[in-house]
Amino acid sequence: MSESQVRAAVEREMPGVRADLERLVRIPGIAFEGFDHSHVERSAEAVAELLRGCGLDVDIVRSGGQPAVIGRRAAPPGAPTVLLYAHHDVQPIGDRSLWESDPFEPVERDGRLYARGAADDKAGIMAHVAALRAYGDALPVGVVLFVEGEEEYGSDSLERLLVEHRDEIASDVIVIADSSNWDVGVPALTTSLRGIVNCFVEVRTLDHAVHSGMFGGAVPDALTALVRLLATLHDDAGDVTVDGLVGREGASVDYSEDRFRAEAGLAEGVGFIGTGRITDRLWTKPAVAVLGIDAPSTGEAPNALVPAAKAKLSIRLAPGDDPKRAYAAVRAHLEKRTPWGARVTVTLEHDGDPCVIDASGPMFDAARSAFRAAWDGTDPVDIGIGGSIPFIATFQQMFPEAAILVTGVEDPHARAHGPNESLHLGEFARVCLAEALLLGKVAAAAGQRGPADRQLRV
Repeated sequence: MSESQVRAAVEREMPGVRADLERLVRIPGIAFEGFDHSHVERSAEAVAELLRGCGLDVDIVRSGGQPAVIGRRAAPPGAPTVLLYAHHDVQPIGDRSLWESDPFEPVERDGRLYARGAADDKAGIMAHVAALRAYGDALPVGVVLFVEGEEEYGSDSLERLLVEHRDEIASDVIVIADSSNWDVGVPALTTSLRGIVNCFVEVRTLDHAVHSGMFGGAVPDALTALVRLLATLHDDAGDVTVDGLVGREGASVDYSEDRFRAEAGLAEGVGFIGTGRITDRLWTKPAVAVLGIDAPSTGEAPNALVPAAKAKLSIRLAPGDDPKRAYAAVRAHLEKRTPWGARVTVTLEHDGDPCVIDASGPMFDAARSAFRAAWDGTDPVDIGIGGSIPFIATFQQMFPEAAILVTGVEDPHARAHGPNESLHLGEFARVCLAEALLLGKVAAAAGQRGPADRQLRV
């Protein structure tokens, strides 16, 4: 198919693609503990049905976790195989009162589709589907669609699934549609991601609560001790103070403070934390955040000294760091600085590797060419991401010869993981076109290299 034919085919398919996206986001498939996992099962079945409709051989698989979906179509003779990744599970909605509309009933406002999962990552699934529908029986490459069911919950079973189905999913090119573009109107390839360590820190000072008037002033309460301990994680400028965490300078990309302030929704008068370029602080330096604290709520707190308090920390790791070493450094920091002899317990929740991608070679050239065409001549930007997709490092280790292209449907206003998550519908159409063009350009690039150079893996 020519580029003009691909454009026309994608445009033809977009109404149906959007309708199916809306059906998907109506399924509240949350893989976290405490939620109804029958919805995750429903979501997997819905994805499987979509892939079967594209002519793929489809299986729903699991390895002790939530269901993933694998769909396959063999490559034409001599053509490469492309693995297309996305995930069908979503984040919890958080505080319902902060949503302007029902999180699981898609609503369009000002050219954006609002719903949980509309951007992260059910639009990623539908971008893959759109490309397959556009080609129909003329698909120029083999494809494997791998749609995970517990990415938002940590991908605990993903590595086992990859090992168990390695022969089925081995590919020349891997497209991971779970990242972001640089801006509305500016596409991007993600070339680095931070790692993650999530842990709990619990401080205890008493066997039981005691009267704050009778004992306060001599007996430390656990909540105050915890607050003082958490404050040691940053210096006065807001830089992380944990010895042993990796940090470095990254690519110089123009990211103005005014734009960043607006995209973050920073309240008036609030300053930034940390030092150095904003992109370094976001992409190539460590970050520590307190995600939550277990303590009495203000409305129910008695006049008593709290005996124990617990916090959940999220530590984002710069590319080049090691999660196990980083967790040990954080634990040592906390244990050393706990005030007043309080007892402290640090427990790992989960971790994940950072990664750096060498975005050079013919497949990356093909991706940039596809993006440039879909965005009407706008060159894509190579970006880092402050967030984490730990399984990319797993793909790198398992398939070292494959080119890994990290793409996405989000933009800086998507609010993934937060209230009022949304998808820019105009950009989504460009993403769908870009992926369709990419498949054709990957086939052409592989053909130009010749059979001896293709390193076909299936």
